[in-house]
Amino acid sequence: MNTITRTAWLSVSVATLCATAAMAQDKTVIAVSIPAATHGWTGGVVYHAEQAEQEIEAAFPDIDVVVKTSPSATAQVSALEDLTASQDLDALVILPFTSEELTGPVEQVKAAGTFITVVDRGLADPSIQDLYVAGNNIAVGANTARYLSEQLGGEGEIVVLRGIPTVIDDERIQGFTDVIDDTNIKILDIQYANWNQDEAFTLMQDYLAKYPHIDAVWANDDDMLLGVLEAIKESGRTEIRYALGGNGMKDVIEKVMANDPVTPVSTPYPPSMIKTAIYMTAAQFHGQAPVRGTVLLDAPLITPENAEQFYFPDSPF
Repeated sequence: MNTITRTAWLSVSVATLCATAAMAQDKTVIAVSIPAATHGWTGGVVYHAEQAEQEIEAAFPDIDVVVKTSPSATAQVSALEDLTASQDLDALVILPFTSEELTGPVEQVKAAGTFITVVDRGLADPSIQDLYVAGNNIAVGANTARYLSEQLGGEGEIVVLRGIPTVIDDERIQGFTDVIDDTNIKILDIQYANWNQDEAFTLMQDYLAKYPHIDAVWANDDDMLLGVLEAIKESGRTEIRYALGGNGMKDVIEKVMANDPVTPVSTPYPPSMIKTAIYMTAAQFHGQAPVRGTVLLDAPLITPENAEQFYFPDSPF
């Protein structure tokens, strides 16, 4: 290659790179930072985030959605540092691994002028977030309690399984007990099973050994419900009329769709809320009025009549 040709080639290459960089800069970049699929619900979060990425980029070629998963709070902080170092973010949609550890790093992202959407677990400083999207945990508990009260005629003896000591768990228990307190239903026992199927199985075995009569069980998460159902099955106990959960796991929704007599309803706390949040964030970059504030998704009972609306057969949850 002679000097003139080499110079011309370099000029074209530089021009091409500049054009490419300009095109990349022209794109609206929405980063999505979420926990890795460490259990069923977060597996559903990852699934719906990736679906949103594909759909939005196909519909709007000028938007680049970048999904990053992290197995821990520390890893999520590092992921945010990498995202902000590699490109200018127009928006960040984040489901924090923990509220406290992610508040400072998200505040730094916000300081650069980035629009912040927080999902499910709020930050320690709510003023950082422009938009907050979450399920209604109080409604999850309250709507389940109302259904149980109606079916039991306002009387009976029940046991409850809590999740992990968090605001989410506290709110579900508050919604549930506020309703039950106005009935003649007695809560025999209420303990933590850490949203874990195996721990719920063991705890339900303990409940069954301790209480000779149980009318119903509420496990405030569907992973725990599966452990409860297995323990009941192994015990051979037949007086337990209802065993209910929450979150809308597809395995449980299949029971509802099949008119299962013990698990005839569920309540949604859908991992698809991440998809809703990404769509709401992307919309404002395409002529929609900016959305600010808090959006709480309701938790209506999932019944055989509406179950298909909450059923995602390809999702891991």
